[in-house]
Amino acid sequence: MSTFRLQIVTPDGSAFDGEAEALRLRTTEGYISIRAGHADLLAVLDIGVVTVTQDGTARNAACGGGFLSVEGGAVRLVATTFEYADAIDVERAKLAEERARERIANAKAERDIELAKVKLARALNRESVAEK
Repeated sequence: MSTFRLQIVTPDGSAFDGEAEALRLRTTEGYISIRAGHADLLAVLDIGVVTVTQDGTARNAACGGGFLSVEGGAVRLVATTFEYADAIDVERAKLAEERARERIANAKAERDIELAKVKLARALNRESVAEK
């Protein structure tokens, strides 16, 4: 199967740098798949699952948003947060979910409610990815 150059970076460093066969991820417009030869693209990422396929093996990760660039066959994913399923601390994610739900229930300002909803979505995404 054909491959393409993939880099995944976060504020904490590099999460992937090498050849991949496929990349599936959620943009603000929905899920897309990237394979070798994909047209140039710039997309905003949403909270969701990212699946990286390398050497026939698919690996899932929780992504907290960011952007994707496909240019000249090279693919770069810049994520605000990115955790592979096997690295997710499920208990920590559940605690984050509880805190977010409490913040939503107790928030007075609309901005505080919206921020808590984003934190809740990230926590639920991490839990879901870890359980798969």
